Amino acid sequence: MNEEMDLTPAEEEAVEAVEEPIEEAEEEETETRPRLVLKRDGAETEHVFPFACPATIGRFDPSVGPIDVDLGGEPEGSYVSRKHAKITEEDGVYTLEDLGSSNGTYVLKEDFEKVESAAIEDGDEIALGNARFVFHVG
Repeated sequence: MNEEMDLTPAEEEAVEAVEEPIEEAEEEETETRPRLVLKRDGAETEHVFPFACPATIGRFDPSVGPIDVDLGGEPEGSYVSRKHAKITEEDGVYTLEDLGSSNGTYVLKEDFEKVESAAIEDGDEIALGNARFVFHVG
């Protein structure tokens, strides 16, 4: 960075001091926002999908319009409808609702149960078709 912009060491230090809090704030924001973490082979992956409620989950398609959580770029996206499910929040209670998906929406209780609508909590495992996620908040 110093060669490109010809910054003095003091100027470079000032830039770094500004950039570090921004990076930390972005990490903190992601950690406090609700998010879905993709699960593969029984373990959570590094694929994290933060969102703000209400959030529509699916695969982007120009004929359907924007999606809040776009899973089209993941191999598991082939199991997910264009507008598969929605997560809403009211008074601290999160609800997962199926939007008429082809492959169903499931919540892991004792076993995976197909749901039309269900309350979900931090750490709950959900499946959209055959794509599995862990829901996290906070």
